[in-house]
Amino acid sequence: MEPSADPAVLRQWIGRSETKTAMIHREPIAMMNATLDRDPESPPEFLPPGWQWLFFNAVAPASQLGEDGHPQRGGFLPPVALPRRMWAGGTLKFHQPIPVGAALERRSTIADVTVKEGRSGKLVFVAVDHAFHLNGALHLEERHDIVYREPPQPNAQPGAPTAATAPAPEPPAPWSRAWNPDATQLFRYSALTFNGHRIHYDFPYVTEVEGYVGLVAHGPLAATLLMDLAQASNPNARLTWFQFRGLNPMIGGQKLILCGQPTGDKGAALWILNEEGRRCMEGTARFGEV
Repeated sequence: MEPSADPAVLRQWIGRSETKTAMIHREPIAMMNATLDRDPESPPEFLPPGWQWLFFNAVAPASQLGEDGHPQRGGFLPPVALPRRMWAGGTLKFHQPIPVGAALERRSTIADVTVKEGRSGKLVFVAVDHAFHLNGALHLEERHDIVYREPPQPNAQPGAPTAATAPAPEPPAPWSRAWNPDATQLFRYSALTFNGHRIHYDFPYVTEVEGYVGLVAHGPLAATLLMDLAQASNPNARLTWFQFRGLNPMIGGQKLILCGQPTGDKGAALWILNEEGRRCMEGTARFGEV
């Protein structure tokens, strides 16, 4: 089917599903450890939160990729005509730990398709629900929110601040960690997730075609690091729920700060600040008994 921005056409994809199985091999996990500058020879017993994104990724032939490096529109996902596709956010519910070495099944379903008008033009949001099972038991549920956008206007700079004035300084967070996503880390994560999106590794493309000021850090990588911060700050609890959304682009080569603070409901508020003090991502976590 030809790409379309017609809501009636795109909503025909709601309810479509597919099922895949992946072996949770140790080698990609060792490579992820190395990407995060950790010991690759010390693999975890269970898959850390967010590391399921190393698996189940679309494998499209080179001839079936679009200019941006993503697979061409259509197939399981609806054929959205808008050219710019981004990871907008998501929600994860952790029911049981996933053992490393397991054969994990993921059933994916198109849950919703919504067309809206934003400041930058038309937007199409696609919500995909993933359910991960091991031997018939549900281990993880995920809502994946994708946004499709129109091409940038001439001279537009989506990587620039959205307001002329600097944000008010935020008080120091109880939990914080510096993150400096350089080009090598972004390339490695793209390779690990078989993500061909050129905004993460192709500087001429991301600046001259997409209009960003530099390479863009991956939303799922940022979310993974926020979950890691939350879990490391609560070693005697288990992360059971996490929700996140992107607010501003995270530009490679800039110093970012991962921040968090506990809340009174066995949870935590989390966020990422850029060099200007602007929030790039926000998240909420909840914890249960180990």
